[in-house]
Amino acid sequence: MKNLIVLLAIALVFSCQNSAQSKQDQANVINAKPVEVPLENGKARAYFASGCFWCVEAVYESVKGVEESISGYSGGHTDYPTYEASNTGRTGHAEAVEIIYDPKVVSFETLVDVYFASQNPTQMNGQGPDRGSQYRSIIFYQNDEQKQIILKKKAALAKKLNATIAAEVYPFQKFWVAEDYHQNYERLHPNHPYIQRISIPRLNRFKSKFPKELLKEAH
Repeated sequence: MKNLIVLLAIALVFSCQNSAQSKQDQANVINAKPVEVPLENGKARAYFASGCFWCVEAVYESVKGVEESISGYSGGHTDYPTYEASNTGRTGHAEAVEIIYDPKVVSFETLVDVYFASQNPTQMNGQGPDRGSQYRSIIFYQNDEQKQIILKKKAALAKKLNATIAAEVYPFQKFWVAEDYHQNYERLHPNHPYIQRISIPRLNRFKSKFPKELLKEAH
């Protein structure tokens, strides 16, 4: 019995140490200097997290000027996160998307408008039925100009709704591309129950309240 008590005590100590280290690692991520991604072939990149990346990917790909939306993970303190690992909540990562866009057609400011218009901005740690830190809302900035755009829009929305806005604001550090089977999931699996019940309705709600002149024509 004494041996069992000792083992439990040791396990508790290690658990507390790991938890403290994880919090410190996450604090380092939040306080880090942002990494600015250079233009490539005239195209810019932006990074957002707001629930299931299947949904967010489809939303951004409906916007004019967005050339590609890639599902992945960002905002955490571990390297090479996987879907299984991020779902534990212990990696610090959230399901995120990398948006490749033409800044001559769509601005970063408009992409932030898309972000807030395509979610429940007051839901903490999740969107709809997807709950947990891996589904939390984060907007990533690459420089102070982007940070100020985000903070200004977040404050205006909080005032308009008279509510706390859940989106966290992080300096961009690294984006990890998700497994191949997650890419273009809504387009490739339109009859999947989750896509039918959650993803498509979310996309349609976004389209109904976002200016139509900024959306791609349906095919």
